[in-house]
Amino acid sequence: MMKGIQFKEFGGPDVLELIEMEIPAFSQDEVLIEVKAIGVNYADTARREGNYVVPTPLPFVPGAEIAGVVKKVGKNVQDIKEGMRVVTLIGSGGYAEYAVVHASQLIPIPKDVSFERAVALPLQGLSAYHILKTMGRLEEGETVLVHAAAGGVGSIAVQLAKKIGAKKVIATASTKEKLAFAKEMGANYTVNYSEEGWEKEIRELTDGKGVDLALEMVGGEVFNKTVKCLAAFGRLVIYGAASGEQSEFDPRILMRRNQSIIGFFLPQIMNKPALYQKSLQELLEYMNNGELVLTIGGTYPLSDAAKVHRKLQGRETKGKLVLLP
Repeated sequence: MMKGIQFKEFGGPDVLELIEMEIPAFSQDEVLIEVKAIGVNYADTARREGNYVVPTPLPFVPGAEIAGVVKKVGKNVQDIKEGMRVVTLIGSGGYAEYAVVHASQLIPIPKDVSFERAVALPLQGLSAYHILKTMGRLEEGETVLVHAAAGGVGSIAVQLAKKIGAKKVIATASTKEKLAFAKEMGANYTVNYSEEGWEKEIRELTDGKGVDLALEMVGGEVFNKTVKCLAAFGRLVIYGAASGEQSEFDPRILMRRNQSIIGFFLPQIMNKPALYQKSLQELLEYMNNGELVLTIGGTYPLSDAAKVHRKLQGRETKGKLVLLP
């Protein structure tokens, strides 16, 4: 038996329960992982509330991002050995002491990288990487707008945008402390998007031209104002709606300046193993070489899952929140 976090109904953080459950069985192509660190993400809160992009079956064990040690391997598994330190993304079941993963999804962790740092990378690192490169088609010399730049995806996106060759990175956040953190991550300019008129300030920072690429995950009015910040041929990649607000939008306005709005959903990247594996290995190398800074916003015992969800949704944190079984 093992301990895990489960919810039987949708709702607030209080629906998360610490329970005893069976250690999952694994097939010939899978491995059993002893989980050492679990990444906490907005996707987990959306699952809990019943607002995720795809349906969530009940009862449900959340958690898509884990790092740990290989305990057992299936008969058909060749390249993965017991005792290896690995990191991966899974569909569900990460909030537990053990998890089962298909061998093809595992990436070895460099020896100098801790489980906590490694687990801070897959979901948010891969999201930032593919939002910028695969979906956003960022080119050298362009201007990038990153909302929620003190968060997990945002702080990585600021760094990667500079590394890819962005000329200007404009970062937004809701407090002076978070704006200062975004500046430390490499942002050229910072804007407080909790203040009235922030979209006009962004236009001024681009001499009225607007931004070439915008990363948006707040939704509602922030989305609508971000569209107004786009340059001609500008792209807006939407990868979430943390505010829970609906957006009313007339797509005809995109025609005026050849602009694009693009959706991003990481599981679609995971359907392309070669793309997923190559990019995660590249990100781990950046981190191992000190070229990518990951901030751990806090580590908490698995039993504190509800508390951590409250902190995340209350925007009380910066960097990555990690649960430890």
